[in-house]
Amino acid sequence: MEHAFVDILGVRVHRVDVAQMLTQIKTWIDNADGPVTQAVHQICTVNPEFIIHARRTPDFAAVLARADLAVPDGVGVLWAARCQGVRLRERVTGSDGIYHICAAAAHYGWRVYLLGAAPGVAEQAATRLQHRYPALQVVGCYGGSPADRDWPQIYARLAAAAPDLLFVAYGHPSQDQWIDCHRHELPVIVALGVGGAFDFVAGIMPRAPRWMQQWGLEWLFRLLRQPWRWRRMLALPLFGLLVVRNCAKSIFKS
Repeated sequence: MEHAFVDILGVRVHRVDVAQMLTQIKTWIDNADGPVTQAVHQICTVNPEFIIHARRTPDFAAVLARADLAVPDGVGVLWAARCQGVRLRERVTGSDGIYHICAAAAHYGWRVYLLGAAPGVAEQAATRLQHRYPALQVVGCYGGSPADRDWPQIYARLAAAAPDLLFVAYGHPSQDQWIDCHRHELPVIVALGVGGAFDFVAGIMPRAPRWMQQWGLEWLFRLLRQPWRWRRMLALPLFGLLVVRNCAKSIFKS
């Protein structure tokens, strides 16, 4: 299934909403033939921070380019697309997406695995998800790390559990690079990085109020809760300036 995309500062972002993402996941899982022998289908949730990092780091830009689906995560991405005359319907985030995907997994019988986060957090998140979706099959949880030394243990656990879908919570950019690095070895059908989603699901870290999410101020809430993130947040004004500059260039050319 081919999806239209918009190029935002050199990064491809697919023009999909949550429903289309779920349809694509279902297609991949339905079409998987027996034991996984092909490269895992990778989903990346692209936000302004991803795009700025990709501009600075060719290796990460290549990871995003190879992703099977690069979904628009962040109000800034929707705004940047609109500056090009492209209207994206909604944000497709890892923090909200984990609920949508698990609801679909419970309905269709997909087997899911939670990998990453601090010790015990994945297990807490799994318990809450299974309480919310009683039919959900969580076939395993494990912390581990993206370090090479942990790969044999992670592979053994995944191979034994045989999940269809893998959530990876190693944070940006490690989680996406890790999936890409092992995409020809991972014994799963679909894998996506979900950042701090396990912390949110488990109740370890609160989400921003809905109104702040709707107004694109979730970054401010997280900054107030985690002041150490200020260096990462510098990507946001830079992203805005670059988008405005590109839009101005397009206007003058026309």
